[in-house]
Amino acid sequence: MFQIKITDQWRCTFPEGHVGLLLIGNVDNSIHTTALDQKKKEVESNLREKFAGFSRQDLVGLEILKAYRNYYKKFKKTYHVQLQLESVVQKGKSLPDVNPLVDANFTAELETLVLTAGHDADLLKVPITIDATQGNEEFIQMNGQIITLKPNDMMMTDSQSVVCTIIYGQDKRTPISPKTRRALYVAYAPPGVPKESVQQQLDSIRDNIVLFAPEAEVEMLEIFSAKE
Repeated sequence: MFQIKITDQWRCTFPEGHVGLLLIGNVDNSIHTTALDQKKKEVESNLREKFAGFSRQDLVGLEILKAYRNYYKKFKKTYHVQLQLESVVQKGKSLPDVNPLVDANFTAELETLVLTAGHDADLLKVPITIDATQGNEEFIQMNGQIITLKPNDMMMTDSQSVVCTIIYGQDKRTPISPKTRRALYVAYAPPGVPKESVQQQLDSIRDNIVLFAPEAEVEMLEIFSAKE
């Protein structure tokens, strides 16, 4: 079982925030054609039907997208899940094919709009800590670039380094790959994103994984809230 630490700094910085964690193992992530492919097509179709005629302003008015927009705006950034939703709904693009564990998350993410990172759990070094950035931490992005983080961003660290922040995404060391057999998914919910949406996101990822890995085993599914 992973040891998870939630800092007081995180609770104070994000007083209405939540973070959800799903640890799931016993998965073969090397397969290519899966039952998840059909689910992805269904999600694309449902999204286009649900948001037919929506403008960008209409989409941003959605409760969850509005919450993320407010968060990203502080850093002069745009919520990338919103852009991905627009590409599927308004530009007719398909969901990407990366690998099943990544696709399971991305498919759920576009349904719930809850930002979620996925890590190879066996590459993480416990304890795992949910924290707020101070603004002096160094972070190695997935592309290998080293940057200094900005203060007051929601982040996760392990005993070795920062592994993810909302604004800068995931690190280079721990991403999911075809070799991954255990995955840790972390849903980051700033103030304005309901706890129920985080639960829905984690449940959807699990259900998507079971489509191609019915033998998968949930080792942990838990949501932490700042007020608890």
